[in-house]
This record gives sequence, structure tokens and C-alpha cells, in this order.
Amino acid sequence: MYDKTTPVRKYGQHEKDTGSSRVQVALLTERINSLTEHFRVHAKDFHGQRGLLRMVHRRRRLLEYLKRTDLAKYRQLIDELGLRH
Repeated sequence: MYDKTTPVRKYGQHEKDTGSSRVQVALLTERINSLTEHFRVHAKDFHGQRGLLRMVHRRRRLLEYLKRTDLAKYRQLIDELGLRH
């Protein structure tokens, strides 16, 4: 299971900020990482893989938006999350 509160505290503008792009990307990254572990055990979970691909696509779109609107925060976020884009 993944932890929702840590990314919100770390990347949010306030304690209950779940809507900003940075928080959404961090939360999606947590979910993607936990699902990646799930697929190491359950390789034939094809319906779950489809959901994973949707999450990856949503994260990519959010990152593109963040890059377009605030390049400094985008670079900081991908460095902290260990993403390549």
C-alpha cells in the first residue's frame, strides 16, 4: 500500500492540498511504484496493467503541464522523485 499523506505534506502548498499538479504527480508516482511491485508477483494481471498504463499516461500529461507552466518546479520535482522525462 502507498502513503498519501507524505507527498501531500512534502509537495503541497498546505496540509490538505491534493489538487496541485506537483501533489498529483507525487501521488501517482507512489501508486505506480506500489503497482509495479504488485506486477512482479502477479504478472498476468492484465486488467491491472491497463490501469497502470492509464496512471502513467495521466502522470505524463501532468508533468507536461507542469513543465509548460513552471519549469523550475518541474525540474525540482523530477529530481526528487527520480523520474526521467
